[in-house]
Amino acid sequence: MRAFFLIPPEVQLLDITGPAHLFYEAKEYGANIETHYLAMDHSAEEKSSAGLVLGQLKSFSDFTLTNHDLIFIPGLESHLFFAPDFMEKYASFFEWLKEQFKNGAKTCSVCTGAYILGYAGLLNDKECTTHWKYFEDFQKRFPQAKLLQDRLLIKDENIYSSAGVASGIDLSLFILEELFGSVFASKIAKEVVIYLRRSPSDPQLSVFLQYRNHIETRIHQVQDILAQNLEDKSAIEDLAEKVHMSPRNLTRLFKKTTGTTIGHYLEKLRVEKAIQLLSKGEKVSAVSNACGLKSANQLRTLLKKHIDSLPSELAL
Repeated sequence: MRAFFLIPPEVQLLDITGPAHLFYEAKEYGANIETHYLAMDHSAEEKSSAGLVLGQLKSFSDFTLTNHDLIFIPGLESHLFFAPDFMEKYASFFEWLKEQFKNGAKTCSVCTGAYILGYAGLLNDKECTTHWKYFEDFQKRFPQAKLLQDRLLIKDENIYSSAGVASGIDLSLFILEELFGSVFASKIAKEVVIYLRRSPSDPQLSVFLQYRNHIETRIHQVQDILAQNLEDKSAIEDLAEKVHMSPRNLTRLFKKTTGTTIGHYLEKLRVEKAIQLLSKGEKVSAVSNACGLKSANQLRTLLKKHIDSLPSELAL
């Protein structure tokens, strides 16, 4: 099979180098993969958004893809795909991409690479995702696309899309698993030291990152304490003492700063931690202990309370 990696102008480096490296490792492990790097026009090189120049690019028009091939479309700087002449400037590439899609090639976007698929008309009536910052604009520009929010990666027939940056690595592992099996994909994940493989059911923003968009140092400290000590029970009085506040003031400031209560935040931390451990095959009793709960029954009760957050394959 052949794997093609588009290098658009001002490409986001990790969007493309993450997937490219995983397919390189797959080749090292014996997968029969041929890789090519394509320019979006006919340039021999492009400068990334970080300033690194990528060279020896091939022209897209030199290739015709089949259903045995795939192409990765990474993200690029937004001022480019927001420009009014973007479609006109790259019209020949969009036409070529549509033909490859019709030929059955797996067409995979990372981050804002979904805009390129959208402009090519490939997302009409297709489920897809993109970086969370662009949800509102993306839905306005491509109203026929079935944009799914809070999803890490999505597959709809031969269209694959992922949320952004590191999720391109998750998408690559997902595709390698489809092509060569779960044992092979696990070997690649281990080779690049990725021990927690994320799936299509995982959210874009982990709770360990949510509720952190603030500058209140004391609340960040409390959130760190909770996240790093889930196996221990943290009394509100102990938390307050560690940040030199009264329990009442801490409770009030936490809610004002994050928009949620300490109790609800702690529940969400426990649910996500439990999902991670259960997905790796850990026993329910061990998971309940790691989450600071008294029993397996208490864990089941908590997970049922947050049933909408659970992957469909997770059995309680």
